[in-house]
Amino acid sequence: MKKRNVVFLLAIGCAPVSAQAATVVYTDSQHPPTGLRAGHQVVYLDAPEVVQREVFGALSADPRKAEQQAKAVLQSPDWQQKEQQIVQAYQGVIQAYDIGLKKYPAVVFDDRYVVYGTADVALAEAKLAEHKGAQ
Repeated sequence: MKKRNVVFLLAIGCAPVSAQAATVVYTDSQHPPTGLRAGHQVVYLDAPEVVQREVFGALSADPRKAEQQAKAVLQSPDWQQKEQQIVQAYQGVIQAYDIGLKKYPAVVFDDRYVVYGTADVALAEAKLAEHKGAQ
């Protein structure tokens, strides 16, 4: 019988291999990463939603009021800073799409190997080593 949260390995053949070894954890706020070390990157795939909620707050259910509230944010003096936060939040989602990530949480090594089903870097490293040893 297969476990529901089986960890899968996949070699990402279409992604370019970086010159430097990189470890990136793709996750959301419900699956916090563990086992992080210096140099590891974390991409929260729910960041766009979180940032937009922080920037715009709770908009009114009345469409006219909601439009006024949104326009006030867009015309605020700090809009450019807020806009940059939204852009940065979406960059992680685009990065995940570009490498062909199928689901999350996942840990990606060197833009080449991905371990699905965990945000624990140590567990993902062990699974990757096991996979490489079996080849």
